[in-house]
Amino acid sequence: MMHMTFYWGKTVTLLFDSWKTDSWTSYALTLLAWFLFSVFYQYMEDRRIRFKVFATSKNPINTPLLVSRLTGSGWSNPARYAAAILFGINSAIGYLLMLAIMSFNAGVFLAIVLGLAFGYLIFRISDDELVVVDNPCACA
Repeated sequence: MMHMTFYWGKTVTLLFDSWKTDSWTSYALTLLAWFLFSVFYQYMEDRRIRFKVFATSKNPINTPLLVSRLTGSGWSNPARYAAAILFGINSAIGYLLMLAIMSFNAGVFLAIVLGLAFGYLIFRISDDELVVVDNPCACA
């Protein structure tokens, strides 16, 4: 039966029926895997944001009416497809992390939250320097 409240314990089933922990070793390895997976999520988020900044920074004229005609930001722009693929991968990882937290195991919860915080500290703490403005018009 699935737990509906947080619980502590080494016995947990994550995402698949075949991913069950029954010993402290397998539980510790599972927590380590989710910690690293959540750090990887922050890394991918950083790459996605930096790619978006790189793809949009090639515009020499910063006027919203000329952007689509000069930079090819329509359907023919390969950077648009690459950004969509990165967004999809990052969304999938985020949903897998959410589903793992929904196991209601407190250890899994802490491993994911600490991994996200650690990944943010390593990869995304300098995001304040990166500002992505989708619409450069001041009146929007």
